[in-house]
Amino acid sequence: MLVLLPPSEGKTAPTTGAPVDLTALSSPLLTTHRRRVLGALVRVSASPAAMSVLRVGPSLAGEVARNVGLRTAPTAPARAVYTGVLYGAARLDDLPDDAARERSDRCVRTISALWGVVGPADLIPAYRLSTGTDLPGVGPLAASWRRPLGRALDAHAARRLVVDCRSATYAAAWSVPATAAGHVTVAVLREADGRRTIVSHSAKHTRGLFTRHLVTRAGSEPRTPTDLLDVAGELVGTTLVDVALQDRGARGHVLVLVVRAPG
Repeated sequence: MLVLLPPSEGKTAPTTGAPVDLTALSSPLLTTHRRRVLGALVRVSASPAAMSVLRVGPSLAGEVARNVGLRTAPTAPARAVYTGVLYGAARLDDLPDDAARERSDRCVRTISALWGVVGPADLIPAYRLSTGTDLPGVGPLAASWRRPLGRALDAHAARRLVVDCRSATYAAAWSVPATAAGHVTVAVLREADGRRTIVSHSAKHTRGLFTRHLVTRAGSEPRTPTDLLDVAGELVGTTLVDVALQDRGARGHVLVLVVRAPG
């Protein structure tokens, strides 16, 4: 399987570690475009227009200023740098055994505005950049990554079940190819008083918990959308109250995870 995650806005900046080595990151076919995006981000972050271009407010001025030194900033494994709600629930930096760590490193990938895609073990610095950015010298980032990510990920996804936890913004950067064994988008609904509604914040938490279950559970990895439904069903009665699989034809499947409303 291939589990796709969005990056987190919240990141923990490493205090020690060697600077990023673009040639050492996974998916080396992306090195040229990574270098181009990194250079453009460093330049714009040092400019008077930085806050406007990166579409952030005054409270994030320190993170934008940190972008200027990204080439020499300390790095840590991506699993420790990404620390938002989804990653706090997945806890990929705190897995129970070697088997779970091996599965996580092999199967989990984060789609990134700066790096294109990284694995949990890739050494990266903390940064501030969204894929919705129109970066001077590069252009709209989602569009700029489509061809490089296609070259890097299409073969990687072939004959594998793709479990897609990305937001729509990051999904725009790469489309799962028809050669994949299946493409399942993970959706989360909240149940209260017999009604089910879409949620946002708790959806990230639930996708994180599901990601952790996928990499820590015993047994073989799911190979089909129906297998994935069965794996999700293992959480009913604990994290979840119900699961369902929706077939969207050529657009793949949607796995619906239902959580109970608090209180």
